[in-house]
Amino acid sequence: MLLRLPSPSLSSLPSTPKPSRFSPPRPCRSPFRCAAFINDDAFTAKSGYLFDLTASEANSLADYDISKIGAIYSRKPLIFFRRILQITVTFGYWFALRFIDRQMERSDQMFEVRAAELRQILVELGPAYIKIAQAISSRPDLIPPSYLDELSLLQDRISPFSNEVAIKMIEKELALPIDEVFTEISPEPVAAASLGQVYQARLRQSGQLVAVKVQRPGVQAAISLDILILHSLAGVLWRIRKLNTDLQAVVDEWASSLFREMDYRKEANNGIKFRQLYGGIPDVLVPEMYLEHTTRRVLVMEWVEGQKLSEVNDLYLVEVGTYCSFNQLLECGFYHADPHPGNLLRTYDGKLAYLDFGMMGEFKEELRNGFIEASLHLVNGDFGALAKDFVTLGLIPPTADKEAVTKALTGVFQNAVAKGVSNISFGDLLGDLGTTMYKFKFRIPSYFSLVIRSLAVLEGVAISFNPDYKVLGSTYPWIARKILTDNSPQLKASLQALLYEEGVFRIDRLESLLAESLRAKTEKTVVRNQDNDANSRILIKQILSFMLAEKGAFVKDILLQEFVKGLDALGLATLDSLTVVVTTNVPLVSTISFSTMTNEDKINLRTLRRLLILLSGSQRSENSKTVIREDSPYENLQMNLAEASLFFNQLGSIQEVLPILSVIPELSPESQQQLLNLPADLTGRLISRAVARTIRRVIL
Repeated sequence: MLLRLPSPSLSSLPSTPKPSRFSPPRPCRSPFRCAAFINDDAFTAKSGYLFDLTASEANSLADYDISKIGAIYSRKPLIFFRRILQITVTFGYWFALRFIDRQMERSDQMFEVRAAELRQILVELGPAYIKIAQAISSRPDLIPPSYLDELSLLQDRISPFSNEVAIKMIEKELALPIDEVFTEISPEPVAAASLGQVYQARLRQSGQLVAVKVQRPGVQAAISLDILILHSLAGVLWRIRKLNTDLQAVVDEWASSLFREMDYRKEANNGIKFRQLYGGIPDVLVPEMYLEHTTRRVLVMEWVEGQKLSEVNDLYLVEVGTYCSFNQLLECGFYHADPHPGNLLRTYDGKLAYLDFGMMGEFKEELRNGFIEASLHLVNGDFGALAKDFVTLGLIPPTADKEAVTKALTGVFQNAVAKGVSNISFGDLLGDLGTTMYKFKFRIPSYFSLVIRSLAVLEGVAISFNPDYKVLGSTYPWIARKILTDNSPQLKASLQALLYEEGVFRIDRLESLLAESLRAKTEKTVVRNQDNDANSRILIKQILSFMLAEKGAFVKDILLQEFVKGLDALGLATLDSLTVVVTTNVPLVSTISFSTMTNEDKINLRTLRRLLILLSGSQRSENSKTVIREDSPYENLQMNLAEASLFFNQLGSIQEVLPILSVIPELSPESQQQLLNLPADLTGRLISRAVARTIRRVIL
């Protein structure tokens, strides 16, 4: 329900220049201002002594600078030590109660009570601790349900601060009476979070329904002091425990993002950028920002109606969120670093709405590519390459023993990878890495903490109603598509190295990448319960469309190269077959082997068979790492004949070839034209290879 505000009378309209943004607020004039006030919230009641900063001190804390924070509180030692005492006594008392519960064997009975007490403690201590709890509350696989229920209330149900203070803040920041900006406004906050609270209102100028976020008084001072304490504690722990990770740098990274979040102008600009980058994704909604009504402490944005994503069982929107997260982290590098359930809504028309753009992260291209390569090597069990990726990402020092790291990573990840990519849990991987990280001096780069938090929170949201959800398994199809289509020289080199192991083409890896990339769906309606022929046609069309498009040019070139090798090997096998037929009845000559095929040719012929199976949409599987034995010349010749016979039998099957031909008319005109150009390209490459092979064998 909105409270209607009176229209400003002519006498109330300013006839003189508007007062400065920081001028004192006007006298109470609106019904909203004169409504009953809410009592001070727990944070103000328990930690209000932190708010007392001069104007110059408050202005110096606009941006994060630990040296400036330290300089301010070096002049306020009593406040500094009082805060440390408050934190120590508050948590100490709670842990003492938990200890007594265990001693008296009543832990189970008191579980919910202690969970509620912990939530109240975090609220009293303020935003810094609430932010930490919000991240934890997004992981139902890590904390007990009672604590999860209580901590989840910290996402948007924190006790609000006084309406009087909020309206004064709005008028002071906008330098206008509230009824000159809005025609209606909710009499109470509709949500209250760690940094501010939200009202529903209607703009007077446009009639647009908006959300008005007002910052809590004193949050900047409280957060600054708490960060100073955490920063000091991190330095002590780092020196005493001799940790590999620079904990102070991690605190600095988190603190910088938190300070940016406290400037609502930056949040509005982040929201505009996020809307430009990802607002066009199907079924993703990013609210509009109103910069003309936004200041450092007041934010006005489009109102969005919906339910928390974690409260509705919508697997489709989880997949939309996964795809959007992939775009954020691995395509554009600008990502939402605080996607807790309170910031992800399912709108009533079935869209995924993102809220709260205060905490955003930047992921540089070289690190994005390194992350993609690491995921690729992990899924394919290439732990040697994974160790090098960890160096690229800054997780281990370049001086680390790569062989020992590879062996350790194999022990950690081998069982997880053996279950298949769809069963790899991001949370489990992080947990399994613990001992290895300590042994090999793993470091957590400052940038990486926000990336890990974003992925872990996303997986946590999905796990809340789908315990089997795995964020890596859902993201990998997009990673596979990225590695197959990206023009980055680094990713092309990675794809080349992955597909060619010791010079041998690993078609099984290409099949896996193609199959995964074709799993990457964003359509709301997915065709189900189709017969095998329909599924086969769709698969063939998708593969051909991909390879004939510009984005599939690199993969198409690799396939053409392997086709040429296979056709050349087929020619040699055919020549061997004809030789056997001609010489069968010739005395003496029939006992001599004339095989012209090498072991490499045999592998190439088998690869050609697998490529045809792939393009025909068949669901067959063969071991691509076939061992070619060194048999006698006669046995080799018989094997070559058998390979050639098997190939021609497969090629002669109309059931295998027909699906490919039947799909061609359904391709786009551009793809059909590309397909018509392939025979000439193949012929030219085949002639060049045959000539080169002939010259090489004659000379050598």
